[in-house]
Amino acid sequence: MNDEKSTKRRKTEDRRQKSVLCSLSSVLSLIMLAGCAKQQQYEAVEQISVPDVNKAEVMQIAEGVLAKMHFVIDKADYESGIIRTKPLPAAQFFELWRCDNVGAFNTAEANLHTIRRIAELRINQRGAALRVDCDVQVQRLSLPSENSKFEIRDSKFPPQAGGMSWIDLGKDTRLATEILKRISSMLDARRSSLDIENRESSIE
Repeated sequence: MNDEKSTKRRKTEDRRQKSVLCSLSSVLSLIMLAGCAKQQQYEAVEQISVPDVNKAEVMQIAEGVLAKMHFVIDKADYESGIIRTKPLPAAQFFELWRCDNVGAFNTAEANLHTIRRIAELRINQRGAALRVDCDVQVQRLSLPSENSKFEIRDSKFPPQAGGMSWIDLGKDTRLATEILKRISSMLDARRSSLDIENRESSIE
């Protein structure tokens, strides 16, 4: 009797374990499919065209977008149409309010290494419209010793002494796309607001 009960118990536990494994496999499959779908939906935006807006207004909106994304402006030259930010340390996993890690790879990299990004916007006249280009450069902190196991993280005072240096990793096209989309969205909202005001004034 005891043998039969123990056998039944083992079979029941085996079925439960298989059920849990199947459920986990299904969840992982759904996550992977969702990730693939998001990857397919992503399209890089290298520039946007802005008609019927002067350069000063576009630059003001662009500075506002960068500020909301926690960038600090290092240079804003209205004559040449250049906005450049100071290096922004990448968000960590607990900084849920941040939005500078765009995509799973960039998020993982920022939590494994000390990453910072510098954004530069160029706003110039192209025919009847203004063209806004965005370039985001990524850098990773390199430690002096290959045997070092830990990186010192301090967003206010990043370590520079002792042979530490920043290595260029190239462009972050995903973050550049996100910045341009936000600027475009703000400009569309401004245009809609002006259209409403014009209609109301014409009615009066």
